[in-house]
Amino acid sequence: MGVSYEKKEKYDINDLLEIMQILRSEEGCPWDKEQTHTSMRKDMIEEAYEVCEAIDMNDRDLLKEELGDVLLQVVHHSRIEEEQGNFNFQDVCDGICKKLIIRHPHVFGDTQVENTDEVLSNWEQIKQQTKGQTSSTQTLRSVPKTFPALMRAQKVQKRAAKTGFDYPDLYWAMGDLESELDELQCAIEDENPQQCFEELGDVLFSAVNMARFFKVDAEESLNASTEKFIARFQKVEELAKEKGIELSSVSIQEMEQLWKQAKAK
Repeated sequence: MGVSYEKKEKYDINDLLEIMQILRSEEGCPWDKEQTHTSMRKDMIEEAYEVCEAIDMNDRDLLKEELGDVLLQVVHHSRIEEEQGNFNFQDVCDGICKKLIIRHPHVFGDTQVENTDEVLSNWEQIKQQTKGQTSSTQTLRSVPKTFPALMRAQKVQKRAAKTGFDYPDLYWAMGDLESELDELQCAIEDENPQQCFEELGDVLFSAVNMARFFKVDAEESLNASTEKFIARFQKVEELAKEKGIELSSVSIQEMEQLWKQAKAK
């Protein structure tokens, strides 16, 4: 016999916490009971990306659903810790409330700010103090290694730039990118795989620097180019079909012509 739970017109966070407790109980779900932080690690990442997709699609109903999925992840992880006697969901709420109050002295204290830049500057200073970061290197190392590579690179560069470690202007950054491309070319000519690996990383890192100077997000910029590639590839495929050509059998010259036609369209 299943667990009886009151049917309601509207549920709230307390219901969610109770439902999670039931799901992980002896009478609950075998799958939920087996989950650990590690087993659900990728789920948290995927759910966060699905929230981003709902935002990009401007789909509010989907956004509401995906935010619920993220909240479920938070509740589930918190429940695991509560079972082990470490902390619970209320402790998580307490922690973030205290953090928000401490990091908004211009709202909850006497600090005066003129603009958003000053707000962000104060936020970073308070963050370093509360995390006990006494060196700039520590602030760089605190950027999670689990971030997507472009995102991590841009965040590390941004923090380094706040110490004055930065190019004076866009053209210096562009010159560094060109220099890294030259070094990659040399590695290719030397037929050195390890050197190619390293130099390619340097090229990408330098390209992220360009994104900073353009004030664009490197991840979003690359995603936009990926979408553009897919759209053009679709056109190439359609053009090939119109001409009765199998893509797998065309020469590189024919492929280039199809690509140019797709790009023009």
